Amino acid sequence: MQEQSDFTFQSERFADIQLLRYQVPGFQELNLRQKLFIYHLSRAALLGRDILWDQNGAHNLRIRQVLETIYTQYQGDRNTEDFQQFTTYLKRVWFSNGIHHHYGYQKFTPGFSQQFFMDAAKELGLDVKDLLPIIFDPSVLSKRVNQAEGADLLLTSASNYYQDGITQAKAEEFYARQKAEGDSLRPVMYGMNSRLEKRPDGTLYENIWRSGGLYGPIIDRIIAALRDALPYAENPKQQTVIEKLIEFYQTGDLKTFDEYTILWVQDTESQVDFTNGFTEVYGDPLGLKASWEGYVNFVDPVATRRSQALSDNAQWFEDHSPIDPRFRKKECKGVSAKVINAAILGGDLYPSSAIGINLPNSNWVRAEYGSKSVTIGNLTHAYAQAAKGSGLRQEFVIDPQTIELLDKYDNICDDLHTDLHECLGHGSGQLLPGIDPDALKAYGSTIEEARADLFGLYYLADEKLVELGLTPNAEAYKAQYYSYLMNGVLTQLVRIEKGDQIEEAHMRNRALIARWTLKNYPQAAQLIEKDGKHYIQVHSYPMLRTAFATLLAEIQRIKSEGDLAAARQLVEEFGVQVDKDLHQEVLERYKKLNISPYKGFINPQYELVYDANGNVTDVEIRYGESYDHQMLRYGKF
Repeated sequence: MQEQSDFTFQSERFADIQLLRYQVPGFQELNLRQKLFIYHLSRAALLGRDILWDQNGAHNLRIRQVLETIYTQYQGDRNTEDFQQFTTYLKRVWFSNGIHHHYGYQKFTPGFSQQFFMDAAKELGLDVKDLLPIIFDPSVLSKRVNQAEGADLLLTSASNYYQDGITQAKAEEFYARQKAEGDSLRPVMYGMNSRLEKRPDGTLYENIWRSGGLYGPIIDRIIAALRDALPYAENPKQQTVIEKLIEFYQTGDLKTFDEYTILWVQDTESQVDFTNGFTEVYGDPLGLKASWEGYVNFVDPVATRRSQALSDNAQWFEDHSPIDPRFRKKECKGVSAKVINAAILGGDLYPSSAIGINLPNSNWVRAEYGSKSVTIGNLTHAYAQAAKGSGLRQEFVIDPQTIELLDKYDNICDDLHTDLHECLGHGSGQLLPGIDPDALKAYGSTIEEARADLFGLYYLADEKLVELGLTPNAEAYKAQYYSYLMNGVLTQLVRIEKGDQIEEAHMRNRALIARWTLKNYPQAAQLIEKDGKHYIQVHSYPMLRTAFATLLAEIQRIKSEGDLAAARQLVEEFGVQVDKDLHQEVLERYKKLNISPYKGFINPQYELVYDANGNVTDVEIRYGESYDHQMLRYGKF
């Protein structure tokens, strides 16, 4: 990996967000064909942005247009408190791809007055009367994704995957009927690429996201960009992958999507890779419909040795997993893993991005053909650089000896935990025959993330990792054990608004694991009070591993058997509620550090370089674009 200069990681801060720039090391060493491939795939990854905005809420695109018009054309005093608060609101809406928080799902409260907004809009000839309650009334569309037990999750969620008035019961009945009529052994991902709507007679149907259908004009532009990329694919197999993706976009056929997925999983030779399309289901309260995302990447060959060592030993890890042997895979197929450098982030991976990804999400495809796992090395590097000197450990870690442990080993083990989570955790285990992959309903995402996290935590302490040269010694894992519990119980609470519960699946997962462990294994670790502040105190790291093994076995059983009642009990008891007094304490301690709980990224720009005859001779990468300029430019894409 090339040396990366610190200036790259410093950028703008607003509200609870810090923006970082990420470099793309190794890009200049790629050949021209690979650079042009990345250039065209990057355009395809950016073109689907408005799909995500619409998926996140029916009014988001119009609100964005109004906000951007005021921001760029307002002729009044831009130094007033109202305009400054308006600017912050717009930046938050940009960051979250809509008017709800990207992580907590609650609707933003404007810091500017309704009168300012009305006056500014009137000055520019904009009619915004119908938008006033949507923006200013906290009771209207208050949550993008509601996961509260006992509520109708569709009627109380603002996301735009289901037409207004469709109840959770009706939607679940619609898809249960599809599953009953479909292939139970190799089921398609029902509902993945559609909006569920009502006919005048009240019957339900799917409005498919495809060329000629819903989002058709945008999808046609994505198809055009993919066709521009085709001539630069690295090999015939990769060309076939793109052609099959185009066919899926044209037809919207979910069997075609499975065919594309299988081809994509089997392409493990290409240095440049990408995803483009409807992928993750966290934004759908029922966990069926997939948000649009796209990104482009290429392999970091040095760092990939770490993940390759894991994938090469996938069967060993599966065979030694502390779960019921009935739930272990007899044969781990097609497990590939690599460390990559992101070249562009788009859709639901921008500006806030995952740092590890494991695909596909189809259980039967994973079982028969395998999966691809990546850790995004240049993003984890950017996060690590931004965290230096923050004071977080000094404030929340119990003693200097533990701080020293974390300083020495936590970055190494955090990256390794991500690798284990993505490369092996998600791909481990199996459903029992006949179990519906969606049996856990709204709790499915949390249980799956907990399963992968526990797999990684359990194996971090295994001597096999020392043997493979992935951890420096048998003590290093302790750093990740401590920081994981600290985050699950304490520091992640800074991402929760006062009075709110935990909503986001990854946060619920971490809280579930940490709180369950403290309750059931107090001999291993406890939350203690010291000098008026709460800390995690670990009594026995080996006992913590026993706790994680026990919980992993139960989580895997729940997943394999489709035990909805047990999933609900675990998540609701340990993953949802917030202790108000502890929350207030954490917020006060964190505020003194003056750091942002959320971070995201500004993309680089790619420009074609021509010679005097008009021939492309290179692709230049630039890093200096400002946040607002990038957002406004993407709005005109």
